[in-house]
Amino acid sequence: MRGLACVLMFQTHCYDSWLSPSARQSKFFMYSQLGGTFPAPLFLFLAGISFALVTEKLWKKNLRPAQIARATICRGAEIFAFGLLFRLQEYLIAWGWAPLSDLLRVDVLNTIGLSMMLMGLLCWVVLLVFMHRGAQARTALVLASAGTALLISLLTPPLWTTWRPRWLPWPLESYINGVHNLGTPQAWLFPIFPWTAFAFAGLAAGFILQSEWARRREALTFSLAGVAGLLFVAASRWLDAQPHQLYAVYDYWHTSPNFFLVRVGMLLVILTAGYGWCRWGAGQRSAGQWGLSPLIQLGQASLLVYWVHLEFVYGRVSILPKHVQNIRTASLGLLTIFLAMLILACLRTRMKGHGTDILAWFRRPASAN
Repeated sequence: MRGLACVLMFQTHCYDSWLSPSARQSKFFMYSQLGGTFPAPLFLFLAGISFALVTEKLWKKNLRPAQIARATICRGAEIFAFGLLFRLQEYLIAWGWAPLSDLLRVDVLNTIGLSMMLMGLLCWVVLLVFMHRGAQARTALVLASAGTALLISLLTPPLWTTWRPRWLPWPLESYINGVHNLGTPQAWLFPIFPWTAFAFAGLAAGFILQSEWARRREALTFSLAGVAGLLFVAASRWLDAQPHQLYAVYDYWHTSPNFFLVRVGMLLVILTAGYGWCRWGAGQRSAGQWGLSPLIQLGQASLLVYWVHLEFVYGRVSILPKHVQNIRTASLGLLTIFLAMLILACLRTRMKGHGTDILAWFRRPASAN
């Protein structure tokens, strides 16, 4: 699934950077950018699932809550540091024309790191209370994670409008609502509200997937996740159609809890589709065959390919002149980026060895049910 997020990220960035103004008026560009609404939620959602897998592993080793929190929060801090380092690299490469404020821009890596630190704190608090209570601890973790996701989503609209913390310096306020130094919240940034809610939704899903009940009934569990996703989408549409809204300022496409609900629903549907593909579809094939191996390779090196491809799409070393290309040329550039990043991911995997991924779990023999 990280590999799918990488592919959607490539196409969104390539067409956004390279297409000419006339090409950007086409329906092709509009639909290509719709796909671009999924990479960031996918990365955050999968970060939450992966976080649950790691926490469960440490939990089963009987580590103390403080030890589990230390390990997971430190990993989140490492990702956050990578985000700051990435911004510094971008600023140095663009030396001379990039504003100094770019160093403090809130990007997706910053938010993933912060999400992991916040999830570590939440798990620490819950495990302090329920550490040795088995199923009760898992239930508490699921409810706390889902409740936090809902709370973040519900608080997003006022924190972007009527409850804006204007008393904070803009670099700090930007982590709340993405205001940057532009005076109003910016939809193209990745502040805590609403983006960390996707990570907490993934955390809840991850703990559910690791329960004994779900492990004994994997196919049923993932099918139910897909059904729940479709119900979330339907509920979102129904809530959006209501004549009265809770908020003084209602912006469906950027801050609305209804839009968050529909995206979580789609993430659950994608999760179910990924399970079906890996269990019964072409993803069952071995890594040496055509199956899902390219996506798995990209997923295992998602941080690296994210970091590198931006320079060849948006940076000074862009492989095509920006904002002047037609759809055909930009598509050829997209294919080049995909192949180059796939080669880079394969080299990284060969040098480091195969990593772990949720897809490896999906690919277990059906007899494991």
